[in-house]
Amino acid sequence: MYKKTLCVFIALVISLMWALPSDAATIEELKKQMAETQAQLNALNGEASGLKGQKDAIDEEISELDGNLMDLMSSISLLEEEIEQKKEEIRQAEEDLQAAEEEEARQYDAMKKRIKFMYEKGDVTYAQLLFEARSFSDMMNKADYIEKIYEYDRKMLDEYQAAVERVKELREVLEGEKQDLEEQEEGLKEEKAELEVLLDEKKAESKNFDVQIAQIRQSAAQYSALIKQQNAQIKQLEAEEAARRAAEEAKKKQSSSSSSTTKSSGVAPANAIAMINSANGSAKGKEIAAYACKFIGNPYVPGGTSLTNGADCSGFTQAVYRDFGISIPRNSTSQRSCGTGVSYADAQPGDLICYSGHVGMYIGNGYIVHASTQKTGIKITQATYREILAVRRVL
Repeated sequence: MYKKTLCVFIALVISLMWALPSDAATIEELKKQMAETQAQLNALNGEASGLKGQKDAIDEEISELDGNLMDLMSSISLLEEEIEQKKEEIRQAEEDLQAAEEEEARQYDAMKKRIKFMYEKGDVTYAQLLFEARSFSDMMNKADYIEKIYEYDRKMLDEYQAAVERVKELREVLEGEKQDLEEQEEGLKEEKAELEVLLDEKKAESKNFDVQIAQIRQSAAQYSALIKQQNAQIKQLEAEEAARRAAEEAKKKQSSSSSSTTKSSGVAPANAIAMINSANGSAKGKEIAAYACKFIGNPYVPGGTSLTNGADCSGFTQAVYRDFGISIPRNSTSQRSCGTGVSYADAQPGDLICYSGHVGMYIGNGYIVHASTQKTGIKITQATYREILAVRRVL
């Protein structure tokens, strides 16, 4: 879509380049071209908006994936701590098992030594030991003593063997728990790896949207510049057309006016735009003066501020400036104090020429355009037809 739009833009620029130097490039043709340019700009803005929406959705997924990844990393960290704890418990259990087995062996050796001492001392057998008793009571006491020692040894040996078994079982349980934790950790690490791959893909996708949006905005900026250029050309052509009509109207009025009217209006220039362009001054001032000349021949209406339906002198100058985003006071007396004062010798197109109770706009070469009277309307007149009180520059 973007490449197609770019091709359309290039074609449009080429067509405009062919049209610009040609006298056949009419205002209507330029307006049509500008409408096409605006349509393409609107399409680009719509495409950029759609891509922005898709990018926002991807960024939300990235944010969610980041959160999931952080949770996984936290879970892995906790599992690693548990595994280390299990390893420590297993190490302790192994130490306990070794100690229990050593104690079992020691107790078994001690028991064997006692048995050997008690039952196998010299040539005396167990029976002889009993027969050597001085009395039946003494024999019973010896037998009871020997039995208790045997039972004690047997009990202690059984307890150590049981302890060994318990430690072995505990170690096996701990080993099983450790294995379970390691399996869980491995599963989480695999999930983390998959999540990181997906996250990288989403980030690459988001970056690609950024590139596309930047390219579209660059083209949109070019379309906007082209629209501005086309609009300027339309205004220039309209001003030239208005000046041409003004010159023709001035010629007609000059030929039919009285001598007093001739003195008032002066010799109207054959081409107001040529006169404006030949004067010294800023490009903006000349543009405003040319724009004002578009309305030559429109009516003078007391209190009016409409360039088409009618305006008085100060309403005319205020309305012209207003269309260029410049604000000046409403009446001629107040306009005499706005902006910066300059001498008439330094007057430039676009300056205000102020008289007693009247105001006009200087267009260069000693002429003004102004809303003169109800009889003559908006027209071009020599600037010195009345005494000039001030020249004000508001640009």
